[in-house]
Amino acid sequence: MAITRETLLAAIDRITAAMERDFDMLNSADGALGDGDLGVTMTRGMRAISERKEALPEDLGMALLSCAKAFTESSGSSYGTLMATGLMSAAKALRGQTEIAPEAMADLIAGARDKMQERGKAELGGKTVLDSLDALAKALAEAAPGARAAAASRAVDEALDAFRDKPATVGRARIFGEKSIGMDDPGMLAMHSVVKAAVAVE
Repeated sequence: MAITRETLLAAIDRITAAMERDFDMLNSADGALGDGDLGVTMTRGMRAISERKEALPEDLGMALLSCAKAFTESSGSSYGTLMATGLMSAAKALRGQTEIAPEAMADLIAGARDKMQERGKAELGGKTVLDSLDALAKALAEAAPGARAAAASRAVDEALDAFRDKPATVGRARIFGEKSIGMDDPGMLAMHSVVKAAVAVE
């Protein structure tokens, strides 16, 4: 089923609720490997998007551009900037479109991953949100029609599992080196919550 403005609005509601729910968890995870404010960043960003969601246009490119601006205005954090960068990548690709075909999601996410990688000057395999997006894009590209939501949910689960026992080599978490082994990357955790809420699959 094609993704429309109505689909987007429903996803915004679910993601906003998930960020409120996971506020303390994300702050705690980020406190162990970063600044301890990731829950604040994600909650503020989604609240800002929610506040303007009823005014979002049918044009999904313009709608996502508005979401990106809301995220940027709500937080000056590096993760907030990356989220906005990913949204802007999708916004550019979707300009003038009122529907997204399910099979287009893999390329949209891959494009967001690449722009975020360029902005953050990070490499795949460093135990960051990029690795979650990479797993997500690949899973969606291979998923059968009708199985994409389950594939997306499974991909973010598997990305967390795959990187948990690896050291962080990128971003602020890299200063913890071997101590980061056995710990989930905060950015990957945030994307895990976002995707689970977006596809409404636990």
